[in-house]
Amino acid sequence: MRRQSLGFAIAALAALWAAPAAAAGCTLGAPGETVRVAVGATGRSAMLHLPEGFARTRPAPLVLLLHGSGGSGKAILENSKLAAAADRHGFIVVAPDAGIPVQMGFVWNIPGVPTVTGRTPTAEDADDVAFLKGVIDWLAANRCVDRTRVYATGLSGGGRMSSWLGCVAADRFAAIAPVVGLRAGNPLASDPRLPDPATCRPDRPLPVIAFAGDADRTNPIQGGGAGYWQYTMATALARWADLDLCRAGPVQRDIDAKLYEIRYSDCRAGAEVTGRITRGAGHVWAADNDAIWAFFARHRLR
Repeated sequence: MRRQSLGFAIAALAALWAAPAAAAGCTLGAPGETVRVAVGATGRSAMLHLPEGFARTRPAPLVLLLHGSGGSGKAILENSKLAAAADRHGFIVVAPDAGIPVQMGFVWNIPGVPTVTGRTPTAEDADDVAFLKGVIDWLAANRCVDRTRVYATGLSGGGRMSSWLGCVAADRFAAIAPVVGLRAGNPLASDPRLPDPATCRPDRPLPVIAFAGDADRTNPIQGGGAGYWQYTMATALARWADLDLCRAGPVQRDIDAKLYEIRYSDCRAGAEVTGRITRGAGHVWAADNDAIWAFFARHRLR
């Protein structure tokens, strides 16, 4: 009897010790601030921004922000100004460094296509898809993020990487928003003007919004360019519309004198596919951050 009472006492104390931790919720960083955090036991780090007014006991939406080739998480967070949008709309931003170091920064491992260095990643290179999934899991384990509202965006090589996540990890992302980097799989070896359907097989319809400039000479919307690029933005949009089983579109309309939109709608499971192109814009963050969030906010994993 005494042993049973002791067991109950220990269990009660354990519950008391556990309760404050559970009630504390997310303990990473501070609302309204940006900090560098070590991501679990991966040996890698990321910039983390919690929005102003973040309620630690209420998991928030997460936007994964991926830097361009040769860049870093710190640089893209500064250049994109996405943290300010996070403060306005209440989402968390995490901006990791890619897994392949190069002279000036890092590049992402997209299997089967060369990086900007001309080298195609091998099995010895970091598995960035696994790492980015781990970032989400780590933040969720720390009670910071809502798994049903996880999104990916990125600039240039980061846009291509967010496209790749849509192809191979659509079950983890509610929507993607590549910036000057929309792809729908690797270029087809026999005809690089087309995407290779074998390299992009999402397991669910995925909402996509992409941003670009029609004067981009690095990743031209007209196609061509480097070996990792080749097919046009219109081809990429059409392929995503096919994958999402969209029944309407493409419809093109001017948003204003400098911006037009190509949109597919009536897609399966509420998905939508949209491209926004800025006339005269080059290889820059050609995106409206509030428009990105307005699109993301319409979608969550079911």
